[in-house]
Amino acid sequence: MAYTLMSELPELGKLNRKEIAALVGIAPMNRDSGNFQGKRYIRGGRHRVRTVLFVSIMSAIQCHPKLKPMYKRLVDAGKPKKVVLIACMRKQLTILNTMVKNNTYWDENMA
Repeated sequence: MAYTLMSELPELGKLNRKEIAALVGIAPMNRDSGNFQGKRYIRGGRHRVRTVLFVSIMSAIQCHPKLKPMYKRLVDAGKPKKVVLIACMRKQLTILNTMVKNNTYWDENMA
């Protein structure tokens, strides 16, 4: 995952959390028009990075100290599992973006 992020996402650490999520393609995009409110979808972005994040999140929801409780909480609230996985992917990317931006290592109290 680190190699993919370094090679496919050189903007990591230079953009804010909304911009980096949109660049990767895991930000919810609306389909609204007038009074019509459609569903939110993810689309576009960098497919390779999104694929690697998806594979890493499958492992992270089983053992990561911050993402596992988040996953459990959202599933218990009745959210669809794919929606919860995308939310966890966005959280993971936000944490990694902040770590690169601040040039820090993983700190459980920070996330």
